[in-house]
Amino acid sequence: AAPSPKMMENTVFMSFTFYSTILILKMYVVAIITGQVRLRKKLHALSRRDGRWQGSLVGRSNLLSLSRAHRNDMENIFPFLFLGAVYSLLDPSPAVARIHFFVFCVGRIVHTIAYLLRLKAPTRSVAYGMAQLPCFSMALQILLATTPYW
Repeated sequence: AAPSPKMMENTVFMSFTFYSTILILKMYVVAIITGQVRLRKKLHALSRRDGRWQGSLVGRSNLLSLSRAHRNDMENIFPFLFLGAVYSLLDPSPAVARIHFFVFCVGRIVHTIAYLLRLKAPTRSVAYGMAQLPCFSMALQILLATTPYW
């Protein structure tokens, strides 16, 4: 279904939608890679009993890193989806909003790459912090805008 003309007029929301979709696709890629590692190495992440029916072994290493990266994405991207959607309704500057969305997206991509490739510290921490800045900014702006309705 084509987006409604009214939705297309909200350039901030369309920008948010673009970056959110990239992040969701990134999460799918990590999930697919996790599944491929499990199949290729015959590893199962949950327990020996869960893996037994597949003839798999319980494994760690790469699988654990992938699972942690995926969990970290869920802990950070899902709140971004809420904050970004509400922030888009506040009629912010399109350029400033796009910077918020871009910085978060790049931060999360770099964070995942640092996680999976085990890059030297503090790469992952810097990427995490970089991605949190726009979220805190959006949260603060939402709180300021909604305070009169408290």
